[in-house]
Amino acid sequence: MIMSKFSPLIIAIFLVVYKPLYSEQVVPEIDIEVTDGVVDPIPVAMPKFVIENYSSSSVAREIGQIIRDNLIQTALFRIIPDDAYISNLTSIDAPVRFADWRAINSDLLITGHVEVNGNMTTVKFRLWDVVGQNEIFKGVQFTGPTSSLRRIAHKVSDLIYSGITGEGPYFDTRIAFISERGAKNDRTKRLAVMDQDGANLTFLTDAKSIVLAPRFSPDAKQILYTSYETGRPRVYLLNLISKEVRTFPNLPGMTFAPRFSPDGDSVILSITDKGNTDIYIVDLERNTKQRLTKNKAIDTAPSFSPDGKSVVFESDRGGSQQIYVMPSKGGKVRRISFGKGRYGTPVWSPRGDMVAFTKMYQGNFHIGVMRQDGSQERLLTKAFIDEGPTWSPNGRVLMFFRETAGVNGAPALYTVEVTGRNLKKIALSSFASDPSWSPLLD
Repeated sequence: MIMSKFSPLIIAIFLVVYKPLYSEQVVPEIDIEVTDGVVDPIPVAMPKFVIENYSSSSVAREIGQIIRDNLIQTALFRIIPDDAYISNLTSIDAPVRFADWRAINSDLLITGHVEVNGNMTTVKFRLWDVVGQNEIFKGVQFTGPTSSLRRIAHKVSDLIYSGITGEGPYFDTRIAFISERGAKNDRTKRLAVMDQDGANLTFLTDAKSIVLAPRFSPDAKQILYTSYETGRPRVYLLNLISKEVRTFPNLPGMTFAPRFSPDGDSVILSITDKGNTDIYIVDLERNTKQRLTKNKAIDTAPSFSPDGKSVVFESDRGGSQQIYVMPSKGGKVRRISFGKGRYGTPVWSPRGDMVAFTKMYQGNFHIGVMRQDGSQERLLTKAFIDEGPTWSPNGRVLMFFRETAGVNGAPALYTVEVTGRNLKKIALSSFASDPSWSPLLD
C-alpha cells in the first residue's frame, strides 16, 4: 500500500520494488529462484540534525547515523553526501527551499532537531516529499532516556520507512540467537540477544551446555529455548525481566522445537517419548498438555498461524521430510509441499499469507517461501547450508543462518527480502545460528 499523497515518481519506484510480493500471476514452474533485481534506491537528503546545545552534538550524530544505517540497509534509500547540499539547515521549522534540494536530485528530505536535558533526549523530525513539495510528517517528536537513544533512532527510522513504503515497521526489534565460538568439533553455544542491527549484544546463558532454537514470546518479554543441560534436549522458558527460568518436569522424554501461541498463553513443541516423536500443546497457566499428532513418523518444528487456528509443521510421514498443515486443535492433516527435494523448519508469516521454509535439493540448501496452500513457491537463497528462517514483524524480511563448508566451516546470520532481493550478512564478532526475530518492542 502506497500513501496517495506521495509524488508519482516515488509511487512508481515502490510499485516496481514490491510487485513480486503482491502479484497474483500463476507461475508455470513451482521451483522459482528469485534473483536480485536492479532497483535504483530513492535519493534522500538528511542534513545534520539541529542541536539545542553543544552537549547534544554527540547524541545527534549517533542518532543520525543509526537512522542512515537503517534506511541504507533496506537497499531502498540512498543518502546524498553532506558536501552536495546547497541549503544549510539552521532550524527544523524553517521554510524548505525545495529548489535547492531538487538541484541535488533529492526525492526526500529528512530534517531533525535533538535536545538533551539531563538524562533525557528529545528528537523532533520532519519528512518532506521534495518532488511533490509537501510535508509527509509534521513535527513528530520522541522523548526518552539518553541511554535508549538507539531505540529512539529505530523508532524514527520505522516511521520514515513505513511512511514511504506503506509497509509495517521492523527496526525497533531484537534478535535472539545462538552465539557460537571455537573449532567446529568443539564449539560452545550460548543464548544471546541483540538489536536487529547487531548492536547491544547480551548473553543470557553460559557456555556449559549446548543451547538451540530460541523463540520470542508475542510480548518479547520471554524466550523459549532447548538446552542439553541434563544430557538430553529439554525445553526451558526464560523470563527476560526477572531472569527466572522455568522448566517443564512433567513432560516426558525429550522436548524440543518450541514456539509460543499467538496469544502467548501456550507453547507448541515436539516430544519424543518411547521412540515416537509427536507435536503437543502445553498450557502455560494450567501446566497441561494436549497431543496433536499420533503417528509413527517424526512430527516436529510446529508453527502457529497468526490467527492461532492452524499449525504448520514438518514430518516424514509420507516417506520424506515435507511440510504439513493441520487445525491447531488437532484433526485432518494435509501436505502443502510438493516440489522436488525435502522441506523443513516451516514458519508462518506474521501476515498469515506465506510460510517460510528450508529446502534441501541436489546437495544445496535454500530458504524459500510459499503460499499457505503450498502454491507459488519461491526459493530466495542457495548455499551449502541455509537454515532456520525467521520473519520480521512486518513480513517483509527473513533472517536465517548460513554455514560454510569444510573443517573450518561456521554459521553466520543473514537477511533477505521476501522478494529475494538484498541479501546481507549481519556483522558479529562470533559465529551465529538459530535466529528468532522479536515482535515490535513496546
